[in-house]
Amino acid sequence: MKAIQLEKPQHFRRIEIEEPPQPGAGEVLVKIHRVGVCGTDISGFLGKMPFFSYPRIPGHELGVEVVAVGSGVTNVRSGDHCSVEPYINCGHCYSCRRGHTNFCETNKTLGVMTDGGLCERMILPARKLHSSAKLSFEQLALVETLAIGCHAVNRGNPQKGENVLVIGAGPIGLSAIEFARLSGAKTIVMDMNEQRLAFVREKMGVPDTILIQGDGEELKMLTEMTNGQLADVVVDATGSNKSMSHALEYCAFAGRLVYVGITQSEVSFLHALMHRRELTIMASRNALPGDFTRIINLIEANQIDTGRWITHHARFDGMIEEFTRWVKPETGVIKAMVEVDL
Repeated sequence: MKAIQLEKPQHFRRIEIEEPPQPGAGEVLVKIHRVGVCGTDISGFLGKMPFFSYPRIPGHELGVEVVAVGSGVTNVRSGDHCSVEPYINCGHCYSCRRGHTNFCETNKTLGVMTDGGLCERMILPARKLHSSAKLSFEQLALVETLAIGCHAVNRGNPQKGENVLVIGAGPIGLSAIEFARLSGAKTIVMDMNEQRLAFVREKMGVPDTILIQGDGEELKMLTEMTNGQLADVVVDATGSNKSMSHALEYCAFAGRLVYVGITQSEVSFLHALMHRRELTIMASRNALPGDFTRIINLIEANQIDTGRWITHHARFDGMIEEFTRWVKPETGVIKAMVEVDL
């Protein structure tokens, strides 16, 4: 069976792996149709993702078809089209027992800590599949990206009439923007790439954007856009320790700051600023099962337009050559999709 392995940073290779066995109790055998490429895959390729281990078959944004089910499986059946919740949790640790399955103490995310979906077929726990009779495989592969932003915005809990600032307009930032808008809060987006900000304005209908130029004007512009209040919720999706360190400056009094991007570097800030404004700082990791259900329902109801998301495609056999271009900002990739219909 064909697969693509990231042997080490910046080095993919095509490999042959064994066919998966028949599914056991609680398991399903799925055929992979689409694999979305996200920031985690790019960071893993560049050697900048702290949770990534090598060699690894990447791929955790998956649109799949159920081929066979094991005993005791009732939530899906053969032929179902599904999105995959790729966070393989134990179900027994303290986090899992409290419902925090997104950060199980022994979590193994597909394509990051354990082999993922850049292959033809694989065995998965049935409980990690979310089916839809309406969505395409590409839409199903998008659900996980959207779930990351959904969970991050849920952490910040914006209310109608509040101001939300999303820093970073890459795929995860864009997913956060979707749910900031759905909350009824005023959404403002900040990025250092004007091309991305143009996408936010023209394709996502968010008129309030701020170009980061490093001249200190960003805070002034945000102050003007919020009538002097600053942002009640700030979601930093950059993965830049510099941005994350400065994000507190944009928070309103009693504001909530959510870090959804990941950095391997130190994040630092003046405690007096945090203390004076009584700020709340949170991390956001992965997503919850309910996020996947909600997103599938929103896409089916046409409340999330997935058509503007997918900008680049590659066939499975041509992915390696295309991937090296996708990592370049000038390529303009919002979401690349790999077609695994072998």
